Amino acid sequence: MAEHTFRQRYGRYFWAIALIVLALFLLRPIISSLPAAPDETAAPVETATATSTPLVVNTAEPSPYFDYDAVDTSLQTFDLSNLPVRRDDSLRPAMNPSTFRGKLPQHEEFQRYTVLSGDTPIGIADRFGIIPETLLGGNPQLSEEAGLLFADSELIILPIDGVLHDVQYGDTLENLAAKYNVAVDDIIAYQPNNLEFPYRLYEDTQILVPGAVREVFKWDPPDVSAAQGNYQNTSNQLVVGYGSFIWPTTGYRITQTYWYGHQAVDVGIETGTPLYAADSGKVTFAAWSPYCYANLIVINHRNGFETFYAHLSSFNVVPGQVVFQGNLIGYSGNTGCSTGPHLHFEIRRNGTRLDPCAWTNGC
Repeated sequence: MAEHTFRQRYGRYFWAIALIVLALFLLRPIISSLPAAPDETAAPVETATATSTPLVVNTAEPSPYFDYDAVDTSLQTFDLSNLPVRRDDSLRPAMNPSTFRGKLPQHEEFQRYTVLSGDTPIGIADRFGIIPETLLGGNPQLSEEAGLLFADSELIILPIDGVLHDVQYGDTLENLAAKYNVAVDDIIAYQPNNLEFPYRLYEDTQILVPGAVREVFKWDPPDVSAAQGNYQNTSNQLVVGYGSFIWPTTGYRITQTYWYGHQAVDVGIETGTPLYAADSGKVTFAAWSPYCYANLIVINHRNGFETFYAHLSSFNVVPGQVVFQGNLIGYSGNTGCSTGPHLHFEIRRNGTRLDPCAWTNGC
């Protein structure tokens, strides 16, 4: 009975002591590996040799730059040649862009039209259901001069309104969109362009830019101060135009009206028909023009206005000559980019080409 009472009273302490002893036995390798506590009573370890010199403190101003020459390279004793080299380039993309070749544009055969005598861009555009500007988009030569509609010449008729762009080296979709003021998505969406990610353009191909309008070339004549000559002592006279214009010829048959690609009017008249100054001013140009105008007269009216008379057969004025409204200046013809005898008549104000029909009573 007494033995049973002893077990009940002290048995649980026995097992607790046994578990502590077992734990200490298992943790002995870990405890033995810990560094010993420093002995504060031990003598300090001497770190300098018998021949060591006193420590010298550098009191100079520290440099903000690292002195690579001061590095002790003798401490760099690690041998890296035995370290393992990890290679993981199986998914590295090739640096040569020629490894990717996208689809090229696949435009169907464009319609072609042979120009007939008397054709105009507006009439041709109406026939094919496109706007006249699209004729410029498919035929860049017309952007220099819409009068390049020679009889028997051939035009490309685009299936939609826009510009057929010849891709040059360095062209990108972003550049084309900025040049023609259209959205990149509109260019991609036109299926025959065959554009797919990453949307590369290929030199010597053609991309149709929907909704774009090709820029029109404009030639500027010499400034009035550059006009030389002394015709009957009038070249030095200061003559300013009225700002209102008379019709420059006796004919009134308009063969081509004012529009974006032809910012003038064409008047169908016989070769040799007299032409008259629409307003007073000074002749700044009277010669053969290299830009489709052929025989051309330009009068500067010294009030911001200029008038152009093109495709002439002969001149009756010289550069530098002062003329007055209604003076005979030349004779009509069929020279340069022309499909028949006519007068090409322009009015410009501060370099902007205006509709002559809105400034005269001849239309």
